[in-house]
Amino acid sequence: MEYLYAPWRSDYFSEKLEGCIFCHISQNPESDEKHKVFYRDNQIFCVMNKYPYTPGHFLIVPHCHSDSPDLLDEEIWLHLHKFSKKGVALLKDFGAEGINLGMNLQKAGGAGIPAHLHLHLIPRFIGDTNFFTTIGDCRAYGVDFDKIFEKIRTLSLQHFVNDL
Repeated sequence: MEYLYAPWRSDYFSEKLEGCIFCHISQNPESDEKHKVFYRDNQIFCVMNKYPYTPGHFLIVPHCHSDSPDLLDEEIWLHLHKFSKKGVALLKDFGAEGINLGMNLQKAGGAGIPAHLHLHLIPRFIGDTNFFTTIGDCRAYGVDFDKIFEKIRTLSLQHFVNDL
């Protein structure tokens, strides 16, 4: 396997947070800019994936700490999915040519953060899985993460109107 030098990921290996990262983000709205949160209300927040699959990949996370949908209050579950619909429209405006939407539940289900469920919205683009990924076993992220965050945050002002 080839190795791609990616120093921007060093925080992933060096940051050791006590407890749940999503609960930490939930409880610290004053750090939304730092954590790249672009929307929050009393039930959910939307945050850029720190290590995205493709540019624009974000998460919808309930404030409530739960590892499974069957343990989540139905009102929160429905609210999360109401915003997933809005998120799809946002990503279409972002320029996505397709979208992957889903959850990985618990460790055996592939969850990177298995203790706190979260919904992934991943914009897809023609050619984003090309020879570099298929043959080179690498992925390139060729855009500025902060610029993508600003674009998603701007679009969220149009799509994520708080209508509680």
